[in-house]
Order: sequence, then structure tokens, then C-alpha cells
Amino acid sequence: MKDLSQVIIGPLNTEKNTLLKEKENKYVLKVNIDATKEDIKKAVEKMFKVKVTRVNTMRIGGKVRRMGMFMGKRSDWKKAFVSIKAGETIKFFEGA
Repeated sequence: MKDLSQVIIGPLNTEKNTLLKEKENKYVLKVNIDATKEDIKKAVEKMFKVKVTRVNTMRIGGKVRRMGMFMGKRSDWKKAFVSIKAGETIKFFEGA
């Protein structure tokens, strides 16, 4: 991907992700499905001004859903687990 502003779609805030943030200093983001680990690292470092130590990604397949007699499918998406340097935080996730 060329444009780093289109890499990160948004945060994923769940109880499990909050525990990861508190215990292991990992943040979970919904990212563009075409984004590579290097793209995600560059985008997070540029947007939040933190040092990224590791990026793990996971592709999630869209579920098949039914509305009456019609069948449909949700879109596939990708999430990234971003580890940052100890002692640093991302203010966006802190609610500030």
C-alpha cells in the first residue's frame, strides 16, 4: 500500500483486547485487508509517534448471514496486534 493514512481503519475495543493492552502492551486494530506488516508498523509509528516492536496479523473470514429467504455474506477483514516499546502508550486508546 502506498498511502499510510488508509492502512488503519480503527481500534477494536473488547475486554480481551483491554487485558492485552494492560498486561502485554499490545494494541488491536482493524486494518485494510491489503496492508502488510511493514505498512502497519509505519502507519502506527507515524500516526501515534510510538516505537513498534512487533506486528502480528490475522485475516477474519466474513460470515454467511440470512435475512428471510435471502442469503448474504459479510466482508472479510483483517486485524493487527501491535506491540509497542515498554513504557509507551497510545493516547487514542486511553480516552484522552
